[in-house]
Amino acid sequence: RRVHGGSWTEGSRTRVCLMAQLIDGKAIAGEVRKEVADAAAYLISQHGVTPGLAVILVGDRTDSATYVRMKKKAAAECGFHSVDICLPEDVSESQLLEAVETLNADDKIHGILVQLPLPSHINEARVLQSIFVSKDVDGFSAVNIGNLALKGGPPPLAMPCTPAGCVELLTRSGVNLNGANVVVLGRSNIVGMPVALMLIHENATVTVCHSRTKQIDEKVRQADVVVAAIGKAEFVKGEWIKEGAVVIDVGINSVADPGDKRGYRLVGDVEFETAKTRASLITPVPGGVGPMTIAMLLKNTINLARHSIGLPVLPSGSRK
Repeated sequence: RRVHGGSWTEGSRTRVCLMAQLIDGKAIAGEVRKEVADAAAYLISQHGVTPGLAVILVGDRTDSATYVRMKKKAAAECGFHSVDICLPEDVSESQLLEAVETLNADDKIHGILVQLPLPSHINEARVLQSIFVSKDVDGFSAVNIGNLALKGGPPPLAMPCTPAGCVELLTRSGVNLNGANVVVLGRSNIVGMPVALMLIHENATVTVCHSRTKQIDEKVRQADVVVAAIGKAEFVKGEWIKEGAVVIDVGINSVADPGDKRGYRLVGDVEFETAKTRASLITPVPGGVGPMTIAMLLKNTINLARHSIGLPVLPSGSRK
C-alpha cells in the first residue's frame, strides 16, 4: 500500500524514500453518507419514518455556528427532517432544559445534539444528561458508553462520532486490527477513552497514553497503529513512527504561518511531513478525521430512528 516518494544518494548507496498513502477522509465520509441516505430512503418508503435531527445552538460563536450549518446541510442531503434551535448567550439553564424537554417529547426527532461548549453559567453535564438515551445522538450518555464497554452485551444505540469515524477509517482502509498493537494518545471522554474501547472490540491490544505517561516516544515506536488525540500541535515526532505503521491524526491545531494569507495554518498532533516518510497509511489534517465526524453523526441518527420502530442498528466497523 506504499508508494515511492523519491530517492537520494548516500555515499555509494541509493536509498529509496517511501511515502505513506493518504487516508482520504472526505472520500470515506462520502461513502458513509451515501449509505446513510440509502438507509433513510428505506425508512421513509418502507416505514413512513423520516429520520429527525435537532441541534441546539447557544450563543453566536462563529465556529459553532459554522459547524451547525454544515450538519444541517449534510442532514438535508440525506433526506432528514432537521430542526435548529438558536438561543441567546444569556439564556437561562432552565430555558435550555425546557428546549431539550420539548425535543425529547417530539416523535419526529430521533437525535438531539446540544452544540458545545455552553456558556459558563450553564451546567453542561446537567443539560447533556437531560437528553433521553434514545435520542443521545452524540453517544456520550452513561448508558451508551457503558454498553460500549461491555463485552457481549447489547450494542450502544449511538457511539461517539469522532472515535467511530477513526475506526471506520481504519476498517475501510483495509487495516487489520486483529492483534495489532495500537497506541492511543489522549484519554478524553470525547475521543481517547471511547476509541480505545472500540479498538478493543476489534481485538487490538490497546495502550492509552496521557500527560502522565513516561517515555511516550518509546510506546509510540512500538505501535502498529497510532491514534493521536492529545491536542498539541505536532507533538508526535515523525521519527517516533515505526516503519510501516498506520497513523490516525485526530488533532487540529492552528500554528502561526506568515506565508499563509490567513496568517496561520492547520496542523495535527503528528509531525506530518516526517511521519509520512515512515508510515504506510496516514490521515492528513485537514481532510482526514474531520469529515468523518458529521458522517458518523448522520449514521447515529439513522440508528436512533431505526431503534424507535424496533429495527436493529446498522452494523459498524467497531462492533460486530
